[in-house]
Amino acid sequence: LMPDEPEVMGLLALVLLIESRRAARTSPDGGLVRLADQDRGRWDPSLIAEGQALVRRCLRLNRPGPYQIQAAIQAVHGDAPAAAATDWRQILQLYDQLVALAPSPVAALNRAVAVAEVEGPDAALAIVDGLDMGGYHLFHAIRADLLRRLGRDAEAAQAYEAAIARTENAAESDFLRRSRQALIEA
Repeated sequence: LMPDEPEVMGLLALVLLIESRRAARTSPDGGLVRLADQDRGRWDPSLIAEGQALVRRCLRLNRPGPYQIQAAIQAVHGDAPAAAATDWRQILQLYDQLVALAPSPVAALNRAVAVAEVEGPDAALAIVDGLDMGGYHLFHAIRADLLRRLGRDAEAAQAYEAAIARTENAAESDFLRRSRQALIEA
């Protein structure tokens, strides 16, 4: 009904780009697979191409909105042939735009993940610790990962416990338990 509305195109692009990774998101036994660990050969290149084409079309209309920016972030991930090749600086710039256009704690938390990749886990932890998201399991999971990367294992284990206590998703809970256990066994 709104074929030339950029936010509608942006939402469609976002859905396509997220769907393109569905097959790689879980292991054969149903376990959660982090984006960095996903087999990109299992991503659907036709959905990525369709989503990226819509993102480019949105960019030409030059009327940015939150869905378009989120789709652009996903398009950058889709461009990288390997996790190590991800253009985190571009993703951080896009999150800066998203936070300016549609500020939210979740956008700020996701931006912190990009900050960790560009500026390091110390800078990201300072951002995360400034957010009031104590009831959100991903806040604690991201905080745990940052603390782990900083070698603050005891604090990371506590943050993993907080994340586990707040998630209702069995796959996420199992992933968080395994992450916490890896700290203990290290």
